[in-house]
Amino acid sequence: MWNIFFSKRAALIAIWAIVQCGSLNSAAGADPKPLSVQQIAAGVYVYQGAVALMTRENEGAIANLGFVVGDDAVAVIDTGGSVREARRLIAAIKAVTDKPVRYVINTHVHPDHVFGNAAFEGAVVVGHKNLPRALAARGQFYLDTFRRSLGEDALSDVRIVAPTLLVDTDTSLDLGGRTLRLKAWRAAHTDSDLTVFDESSRTLFAGDLVFITHLPVLDGSIRGWLAVLDELARIPAQRVVPGHGPVAAWPAAIEDERRYLQRLAGDVRTSIKRGEPIAAAARQAGESERGAWDLFDESNARNATAAYSELEWE
Repeated sequence: MWNIFFSKRAALIAIWAIVQCGSLNSAAGADPKPLSVQQIAAGVYVYQGAVALMTRENEGAIANLGFVVGDDAVAVIDTGGSVREARRLIAAIKAVTDKPVRYVINTHVHPDHVFGNAAFEGAVVVGHKNLPRALAARGQFYLDTFRRSLGEDALSDVRIVAPTLLVDTDTSLDLGGRTLRLKAWRAAHTDSDLTVFDESSRTLFAGDLVFITHLPVLDGSIRGWLAVLDELARIPAQRVVPGHGPVAAWPAAIEDERRYLQRLAGDVRTSIKRGEPIAAAARQAGESERGAWDLFDESNARNATAAYSELEWE
C-alpha cells in the first residue's frame, strides 16, 4: 500500500516538474520586453539610458540608443550595454516597423554603446576608421571587467563585433527616401567618435561627444574635444540626442559641456604653471562645476588626470 502511495506521489511530482520545466522554457523563449522608446521626430526613435554607471541593477543600460526608419530599411545608432538590452531594442523596432535593420552604427568604442552588436545578425556594422583597432585593444579588457561587475548572466551572449564599413572622414547611408550623414571626428571624447545626422528630421545623434546632466568623460583629447565642439555647433540640426542625458535643442545643448571642459582645461593649466603635481590637479581642477553635474565624483578626478597628461606637454 505504501509503495503504491509513494509511486503515485513520485509520478505526480515528476508530472509537476515536467510542467514547470515547460513553463520555464516557454518563458525563456518568450519575446523580450521592448525598450521604452520615444518618437522625437517623424521616423526617429530614442531610448534614454539611466544616468548612472554600469551596474548589476541596470545591466549596463545607461547609454542613449536610437533608430531611424526609412522607406526601405532601418539604421540603429548604438546597441547598448548587453545583448539582452539590444534584443529589447530589436523588439521596440519590430513594434514600430517590419522593415529590416540594414545598418548598426557605433558612435565610439565604449561598452555601453557596443556590447549589443552581436544581436544584430545580418546588419552592416558601421564605425569610425579607428574603431576596429580600439576594440581589438580594449575589447577583452572590457569583457573581463564588466563580467565581474555586471555578472556573467548579463554578459553571457556579448561578443566584440567590429565594424566592417569604416568612416574615414564622412559618408552617407541611404535608408530609402532618407539620408543619414556620418562624420568621423578627430580625437575628442575618444579617438573613435562618430556622429549621425538625419537630414530629414534635422536630428543629430552625437554619441558621447555631447553629455547632458551626466558629467562629460574624457578618454581622448581635451584640446581636440573643445575644437570639435566648435565644428559640431555648425551642423544645422534642430535637436541633439546626446550619448547620455535628455534630448535637447541644438546647438544650445553643448554650452554646459563647453563651459566644463574649458574650466577643467584652465584649472589644469594653472596647476601645471604652478608646478603642482598631477595628484593636486586631480583634487582641484573643475571643482567649481561640482554642483552642475551628475556623477561628478565618479569621473572628474579621472578627467583632470587625463587633461594634465595631455596639457603638460603644450
